[in-house]
Amino acid sequence: MNSDLRTTVRKATEGHTGLLLAGVGLVASFFYVRAQTRRAEAEHPPRGRFIDVDGVRLHYIERGSGPTLVLLHGNGVLASDFENSGPLDKAAEHYRVIAFDRPGFGYSERPRTRVWTPQAQARLLHHALQDIGVDSAIVLGHSFGTLVALSMALEVPGFVRGLVLLSGYYYPSWRADVPLVSWPAVPLLGDLMRYTVSPLATRMLWRPLTKAVFSPQPVDARFHRTPAWMLLRPQQLRASAADAALMIPGAKALAGRYAELNMPVAVIAGTEDKVVDFGHNAERLGERLPHGELHLQPGVGHMTHYAHPDKVLAAVESIAGQAGETRFRRDPQAEALTRAAGEVGI
Repeated sequence: MNSDLRTTVRKATEGHTGLLLAGVGLVASFFYVRAQTRRAEAEHPPRGRFIDVDGVRLHYIERGSGPTLVLLHGNGVLASDFENSGPLDKAAEHYRVIAFDRPGFGYSERPRTRVWTPQAQARLLHHALQDIGVDSAIVLGHSFGTLVALSMALEVPGFVRGLVLLSGYYYPSWRADVPLVSWPAVPLLGDLMRYTVSPLATRMLWRPLTKAVFSPQPVDARFHRTPAWMLLRPQQLRASAADAALMIPGAKALAGRYAELNMPVAVIAGTEDKVVDFGHNAERLGERLPHGELHLQPGVGHMTHYAHPDKVLAAVESIAGQAGETRFRRDPQAEALTRAAGEVGI
């Protein structure tokens, strides 16, 4: 065998070996990701209810009584983020609180048969709210959830009595991070990667990623009550990537319509937000709303509901008051008497 032939054979063998090792790595990654996903779901099972609406199965948490307050989480997390940070249970002392896992997040479905723009998500969630007996609501959104809240308010203004918007992205702008984080939503290649390599790579970067979201404050320990792997599951990564890809066009579709909002709106933002520029977004929106109020939190980053849940609830109270909603205060003694009467069959 001459030297050229030996070289050719060696290169071919090395190439096949490399492909084989890559294939083995992908298979091993797939089984590891599947095991971690199952473990996370066992540790964090659905604690709410399910509803089928417009062909989509949605998971939501409902607590309390009184005027309805709807909570819409941001990108990458799920409804339990409002449990972890505190506003859900605290608000449930005075309101009927409904927190959805938005399409594709948590335990809600996200069929690929439609494009889940903020408007499409708003329509679906509005129909779900109607199906569970809600005829009007105050709607609170965080981050990407603000685009869904705004879409709902613009499409069904008689339904949305008021808005509370936290750390939102309201006006289109160039964002270098969007192309980097959107590719797991791409069919085929994105599917392969989010079931294998992508969750592992994201897990390795988890600490700096969460640090950036909370910066300049430390990561709140309550955030970790939801297992990291709940947020790294393949279906969750697809939803996160798709929302990221739809963020700029979503804001562009809404930006020219904000003056139509005739309900009271509270706009809350941290002045040290590293995810969204508060000057380009929150301050600008606050100046253009007919009935808006701007609440800036100095020294606070993107996670305003963790930093000052009391101020978030105060904004809810303010908007509810302006909207004419009377919150329902539950008397502990009356509740005890009601329970006792039920126990004796009265």
